[in-house]
Amino acid sequence: MRTESVDVLILGSGGAGLFAALHVHDTNPRLKILLVTKGLMGKSGCTRMVQGGFNVVLDPADSIERHFSDTLKGGRYVNDQELAWALVQGAPGTIHELETRVGCFFDRRPDGTIHQKAFAGQSFDRTVHRGDLTGIEIMERLRDQVLARPIAVLEEHRAVELVGDGSRISGALVLDIRRGTFLGIHARATLLATGGGPTMYKIAAPSLEKSEDGLALAFRAGAIMRDMEMVQYHPTGLLAGAGRVTGSVLEEGLRGAGGRLFNAQGERYMARYDPDRMERATRDVVARAGYMEIMAGRRGPQGGVFIDVSHLGAAFVRKTFPGMVQRVKDVGYDLATGPVEVSPTAHFHMGGVAIDSDGHSSLLGLFVAGEDAGGVHGANRLGGNGVAESTIYGRRVGDAIGREAAELPLVSVPDAQWELRSQHHARFWQTTGGENPAHLLGELRSLMWEKCGLVRRQTDLNACRDALAVLLDKVEHISVTGNREYNLRWSDALNLESLVIVSQMITESASVRTESRGSHYREDFPQENNAEWLKNVYLQADDHHDLGMKIFLKDVQFTREIPPAVKEAKLDGNPQHMVQR
Repeated sequence: MRTESVDVLILGSGGAGLFAALHVHDTNPRLKILLVTKGLMGKSGCTRMVQGGFNVVLDPADSIERHFSDTLKGGRYVNDQELAWALVQGAPGTIHELETRVGCFFDRRPDGTIHQKAFAGQSFDRTVHRGDLTGIEIMERLRDQVLARPIAVLEEHRAVELVGDGSRISGALVLDIRRGTFLGIHARATLLATGGGPTMYKIAAPSLEKSEDGLALAFRAGAIMRDMEMVQYHPTGLLAGAGRVTGSVLEEGLRGAGGRLFNAQGERYMARYDPDRMERATRDVVARAGYMEIMAGRRGPQGGVFIDVSHLGAAFVRKTFPGMVQRVKDVGYDLATGPVEVSPTAHFHMGGVAIDSDGHSSLLGLFVAGEDAGGVHGANRLGGNGVAESTIYGRRVGDAIGREAAELPLVSVPDAQWELRSQHHARFWQTTGGENPAHLLGELRSLMWEKCGLVRRQTDLNACRDALAVLLDKVEHISVTGNREYNLRWSDALNLESLVIVSQMITESASVRTESRGSHYREDFPQENNAEWLKNVYLQADDHHDLGMKIFLKDVQFTREIPPAVKEAKLDGNPQHMVQR
């Protein structure tokens, strides 16, 4: 059993992980940093897939307060306001650093200023972009900067367990996918930045290796989680039959530029659901509208609805959205000249590990940034606030780790403990003739789509809970054979375990929240209930509870802005927590 000791262990190589690595090093160059990534650094994960862009206040006619209010309104006011404030306040400096230090090139206007385009749910056009391939631009430049520094990188290694004592984290057990062997890593500070990726749904947008590993790791280690019921479905996921690109996002810029949504009967159906904002309503509204049209039978040949931007002109579409034009061409569509069939697609997890504004979790030594963290977006994320969160919090948390890591103890884990833990994660080799993880994954995706998806009801959630318990038991009976090197069935088993655990958290939190808010829609409780549900749902692993977790609620703290509904209802609005900007 190999072991290694470092000062800082970073799990994940998306926007959050890479930016954090840079800032840890720049804050304290004496720290020994190790970055571990499940895929290839800068070439995998979801940040690279970002098409749309980055929300930031740059125009004098815009304001930080306006961006903040848009973010709270989009999140239906259950955001952590301090986290949301750190996001919007940190955006201008992050864009400046991306351009001047990291080397990114963003689209510009003829006068030389950075171009900002329209995105849904925003009161000002503030989305910075590089065509419709913004994520590639950011990730390539961040990767170059990491490679230029003495930061050690392990590619195709996945964390399978955070090691600690229930109150602090001392490192992680990592599987070397290439060799099929384990590595124990002692660390003073561990950053969880693996990204979310709700791929437990039948139609899903994240990159193929995503399996919510970070959330499962944190939960099993004892971290407090929040708002796990809040799963975002992007309104326009490409439909391409059984092809792997099914579910991949056709970005929000299409609707921001004037794209229109139609059902199979040719109706521009958003007039039924949000006649004022139409296609520029927030993602939760537009995704649910598309789902309702599909379920009402007004669906196309592949079971979806249609997005059409052809009225904007073929030349404009090809120039403005080259990445998407090529993507849909590969599956037989011409985005520039006609409609493309789409469906809501599971896209982003607003819930995650509970953190403060410097990324501290409830466990000493464990920091979290990016989609692994919860609280920034509340009940719904605005398009353009995702890559903003990962990079802004990567910088911010990297600075905090750089300041604090040297003062944290380096706790040694006994070799026998590493060995015992590695045997647990290799247990699938001891079963013969057992379950096939690919078949179980298909079961899970259908179950979550039908019973805990865009529209939820208590009877379905109860059935989902029971079925997930059966699935988790089946995971224990998965059998793996063959070579340990690059064993895809082993990886599938580990992925499935993470997905089922996170699915259980989603289902239990969704059952607790007896209202509809943002991305969480309860058909049996269809109204937003501000009198009773301006609350966050927290949970934590606990073997003393039947579900293996305890669930508790906390009132949202309105530290910076009181929601209109609270003012109108003359509720107290937590005035003792109000602070002046």
